[in-house]
Amino acid sequence: MMKNPMMRAARCCGSQIDVVDVPRPNGDGVRIRVASAGICSSDLHMVAAGFPVDTTLGHEVAGFLSDGRAVAIEPLSPCGHCDMCLNGSYHMCRRGPATIHGVGKDGGMAEEIIIPSRCIVPLPSNVSAADACLVEPLAVAAHGLRMLKLTPASRIAIIGAGAIGLCATAILSKNISTVHLSARHAAQIDAGERLGAAIGVDGEYDVVVECAGNSAALATAARLCKPGGTILLLASYWEGVELPAMDVAMKNLVIRASSLYSRHGLVRDVDVAAQLLAQRPEIAAILITHRLPLASAKEAFAIAAEREQGAIKVVLEP
Repeated sequence: MMKNPMMRAARCCGSQIDVVDVPRPNGDGVRIRVASAGICSSDLHMVAAGFPVDTTLGHEVAGFLSDGRAVAIEPLSPCGHCDMCLNGSYHMCRRGPATIHGVGKDGGMAEEIIIPSRCIVPLPSNVSAADACLVEPLAVAAHGLRMLKLTPASRIAIIGAGAIGLCATAILSKNISTVHLSARHAAQIDAGERLGAAIGVDGEYDVVVECAGNSAALATAARLCKPGGTILLLASYWEGVELPAMDVAMKNLVIRASSLYSRHGLVRDVDVAAQLLAQRPEIAAILITHRLPLASAKEAFAIAAEREQGAIKVVLEP
């Protein structure tokens, strides 16, 4: 029987999300039957702002190859020949957002996606495709954290307990003795505690990881840093922020900015993230609070936007 040439996909139409019929993907690459696609705060911002995205959304994606193997994807298709790609920094490809599946290329909030083979992330046997959409946000946190010089005795504060802040908590809490988390909502507090963080920030810290993305959070991060300490920017900054210049200058603080993921030597951040899911299988149950079918994408986006109602990671299952 011939497969239906059309499929359903979630797209940004104006300032709302709609599920529409689109042609099934074709062309070069590897076909993935999508099993899970997470809703990121970036997706919420793009939809709310009416961002001119004429592609299928979804960059937190996992599914199955044609032979049934479960995989996640690294949703980047860099050009491969600019100076950034040639030196290994493919996440900073000169083509910018055009290389990101779910932004400049079709993403995974659909029944299927075709990606270059380089994007495939093999999964450990105990990690399911239903949970492996978390590989992407975990890789975001892993990429930023590997920029830091940490020891088990480091004191670390995390400002903001959305998905990225909690992913950073999951990575740090098994290796660092002092991980304090600033969280606003009851579900975030519960998740942070279950992942091993102490709730509340006080005193001085060697590193403050800023995951909230606003001026107040950045000012708090600078205040909490000890002299000579480091602020790691893991948030996405959709609006301009004020730099707490007095604290930054007087304390001689180091600010490290991080975005996306790449590789460290021969190891990709996405592969580190997949291994973390295998080592800490409780992460998925803690972070994924809602699962809805693709047809309910509009409802899913509304749930994801209501953090005070208990949403952390909302996942679409085509």
